[in-house]
Amino acid sequence: MDNLQARYEDLKRQIHFHNYRYHVLDAPVISDGEYDRLLAELKQIESDHPDWISPDSPTQRAGAAPADRFEKVRHPAPILSLANAFGAADARAWYERVRKLDDRVERTKFVVEPKIDGLSVVLHYRDGLFVQGATRGDGEVGEDITSNLRTIKAIPLRIPVERSEQRTETGQPSLFSNFLLPNYLVVRGEVFIPIADFEALNKKLEEAGEKTYLNPRNTAAGSLRQLDPKLTAQRPLTLLVYQIVHAEGGEIPASQWETLETLRALGFPVTDIARRFDDINSAIAYTESWGDKRSSLDYEADGMVIKIDDLGLAADLGFVGKDPRGAIAFKFPALEVTTTLLDINVEVGRTGVLTPKAVLEPVEINGVIVKNATLHNFDYIAEKDIRIGDRVLVKRAGEVIPYVIGPVTDVRNGSERPFIPPTTCPACGQPVEHFEGEVAWYCVNAACPEQLVRNVEHYVSRGAMDIVGLGIKIVEQLIAEGLVKDVADLYALTKEQLLELEGFADKKADNLLASIAESKNRPLNRLITALGIHGVGEVAAGDLARHFGNLDALVDATDADLQSIEGFGPNTAAAIVDWFSRPANRNLLGKLKAAGVWPVVQVSETSEQSSGKLSGMTFVVTGTLAGFSREGIKEFIESHGGKVTDSVSKKTSYLVLGENPGSKLDKARSLGVPVIDEAALRQLAGQG
Repeated sequence: MDNLQARYEDLKRQIHFHNYRYHVLDAPVISDGEYDRLLAELKQIESDHPDWISPDSPTQRAGAAPADRFEKVRHPAPILSLANAFGAADARAWYERVRKLDDRVERTKFVVEPKIDGLSVVLHYRDGLFVQGATRGDGEVGEDITSNLRTIKAIPLRIPVERSEQRTETGQPSLFSNFLLPNYLVVRGEVFIPIADFEALNKKLEEAGEKTYLNPRNTAAGSLRQLDPKLTAQRPLTLLVYQIVHAEGGEIPASQWETLETLRALGFPVTDIARRFDDINSAIAYTESWGDKRSSLDYEADGMVIKIDDLGLAADLGFVGKDPRGAIAFKFPALEVTTTLLDINVEVGRTGVLTPKAVLEPVEINGVIVKNATLHNFDYIAEKDIRIGDRVLVKRAGEVIPYVIGPVTDVRNGSERPFIPPTTCPACGQPVEHFEGEVAWYCVNAACPEQLVRNVEHYVSRGAMDIVGLGIKIVEQLIAEGLVKDVADLYALTKEQLLELEGFADKKADNLLASIAESKNRPLNRLITALGIHGVGEVAAGDLARHFGNLDALVDATDADLQSIEGFGPNTAAAIVDWFSRPANRNLLGKLKAAGVWPVVQVSETSEQSSGKLSGMTFVVTGTLAGFSREGIKEFIESHGGKVTDSVSKKTSYLVLGENPGSKLDKARSLGVPVIDEAALRQLAGQG
């Protein structure tokens, strides 16, 4: 019993601390889900030991005491929070409890509204004018933030707001036509930042080199509690209003549904997804439907609220501690949680990109146990100052891979370690490369084991060496058996080796070996493409082949040599020089040369191309052509002296148009570039 009572006191202490962090400092250090679990444990202990409940229990008050830096505002009625339901069973249990207290519950309607993850505010109007606004505070006393609230354009400074027609969403005349406006009206709403606006704000801050924010809720709360309203005005705050707290004179609606319609008619922003239902099962079904759809909302919602529509009945049901019995907050599984970052591992992707991965203390997010999360890239870690050992905020929404939002810096104890990006590839030990203007870091070793499948797959593809019959499954099979450790090993394969593999018989083995042998006859531009040099696609490979004529000359090319070629800037030139300087890559080239894979552009080829009918012309191709493949059209144009580029510009001679063209057609028209079909292209080349 002593241990349980000690746990009870510790829970109260923790919850008071987290209430202060959340409601006063706007800087929580745990997620809502973790807070809910602490509070649920406290409530269970109090349910078993009601004599332990003291006035300072978090169950006996809402929120936290207001901050000393603001004037205090006593609310005209308690501004309370709601008890939570974590699923349909909890919601039905709530219904059964209130039904037993008052059988009118069986005949009442229910209203379902979103539970917005923002900051609760209380707005005061006298004779229709906005005169004061406050935070919820501890539910009895809040903070006067009137000046800051005036900067929020969604808050009407005078009600009713003039409208050309007062009608409900169903098209019926609004209740406002029969509503006598109280001379003193107090309403409650939730201030928040729309998700799109929050992302735009963070992008703007990032571009300015300033610190970004972790999530919309904390940002909204912190913005509202600035001492300088000018700072508040710079934040994209808005709100939705959902309750009439107090009214003097006039009249107030008798139901929650009428309340929402009246608030809307007065000019307050009101949710458009609220619905009224005749029974609790329909209300619960609608609530559950938003569990998977909440990502479609333009604001963050951590659940839905089910309310008894009859406000008189709701009031008669009274309270349990600080929780009114007339409504329940149906909480969705948390999408954001806090946990400890145990380590940062670096993985090598199939394209050579090095990606940092967070190793987390296991934590449940939206019903899934998460042990790993993405950290995006090394710049992200540095910008967010994420350290190994940090308490971090992690998010998982829908099927999106969990990712680390950022660290909770206020709970650091000095044991956290800054992350130092690796200088060598963790898979092959070769130095990694970073190209100016790019975020990613790369391993450019063509024989890196983590990239081998991708490298071989690219090498044998149609746009490269076009080895027919060598699909991804066979590539994986050859690598798994240890027969291929780099692309040059393809040329050392024997029929005996292939016949030992599952799925291979004489004909299949012979066909594959013949296709591999045939690839030795591919032109130089195809081989350069196949090497997979960063920044070198088919167009650039063709330019390199024409300029250097053979790989021996290209291997020894300098930055200056490469930048002398039109279209080759310093980054591409540096990537090419770096690739050919790597010992592992040079070893690969040596194996290819020994295997007879060393094409050379003949002088007759270059002279024939330079004197072709399309000489001096630049083409861009868009859409699907009937008579050419993508590779075929490129080879046709180049064989007649023309040049193919990927993007339309003023220097483009012609856009070759196929079926289902893309945006290049619009670009060509805007620049006045001539558009031709493949028949016209053949005529230009002298084959019409």
